[in-house]
Amino acid sequence: MAAYVLRRLVSTIAVMAMVGIFVFLLLRMAPGDPAAIIAGKSATAEVVGRIREQMGLNDPLLTQFWRWVRNMLEGDFGTSIFAGRPVLELILQRLEPTLSLSILTMILSVTVGVSFGILAAWRTGGLFDRLLTIFSAVGYSVPIFVIGFFLIYFFAIVTHWLPVQGYVPIHTGLGPWFVHLILPTVALGLGYIAFIARVTRASMVEVLSEDYMRTAAAKGASSYAMLFHHALKNAGVPILTVIGISFAYMIGGVVLTETVFNIPGIGRLVVDAINNRDYAIIQSVLILTSGLYVLINLTVDLAYTFIDPRIRY
Repeated sequence: MAAYVLRRLVSTIAVMAMVGIFVFLLLRMAPGDPAAIIAGKSATAEVVGRIREQMGLNDPLLTQFWRWVRNMLEGDFGTSIFAGRPVLELILQRLEPTLSLSILTMILSVTVGVSFGILAAWRTGGLFDRLLTIFSAVGYSVPIFVIGFFLIYFFAIVTHWLPVQGYVPIHTGLGPWFVHLILPTVALGLGYIAFIARVTRASMVEVLSEDYMRTAAAKGASSYAMLFHHALKNAGVPILTVIGISFAYMIGGVVLTETVFNIPGIGRLVVDAINNRDYAIIQSVLILTSGLYVLINLTVDLAYTFIDPRIRY
């Protein structure tokens, strides 16, 4: 196990190096000049050139890249061009809304998705199974912003049951914090509920058709024991895999959800940074999210051994 973890950590360094090169070059190749944006439309070429010199954009790309990497390794993610504040400070300031939305969405997705999948597998071909098939097709196909606008229209504009948008910090009260996150959590989570439910159902149906499950039923095993003690445990590897994938993909979904519901999280910070060509923020967020993605994959791989003792690294 220790040797496997060490190899994965070494490979992670190589992956993050490739991600860093890709992110750095991608932003430099994108159209638009941050110096011209800062200077304004009426600025002269001399003013733009002076700003480019101050930002170090006239240095060779290799010099810019090594300076960026060295600063990040020292904990310096740069300074925002427009906010004039350290990037790490801006990210930490926006971290609570994003973490709140992500954690609530994962709790909802895993709880509901796995439960729906188990129920559909237990009564394969029944009414609930057919309804789950329809729900999965719709939930996984409809874009997040469409679901979000529909929820806003019905629950906020028509019925006035829930707030339209915004975020309330958790320290101001658990109730207002939770109420403001209901709609975005549901909008972001529906697709992942459908995805997890379909994979859970497929895995459970396969396990329930095995000979040892029929033997357990013949010996008088209860439905609870068959579903949760035998079937769910043996179907756990693909279910855990899809949960890890869903959590990693959620990084992109959070950006769109925060934009629709006007939540001041990291997603909104990235959108504003892209519009303003703020290199420091975009690069830092992409690197941090890429590292989180790799860490999630490693955690899922290591968790396999707890579900299936036959797996050895």
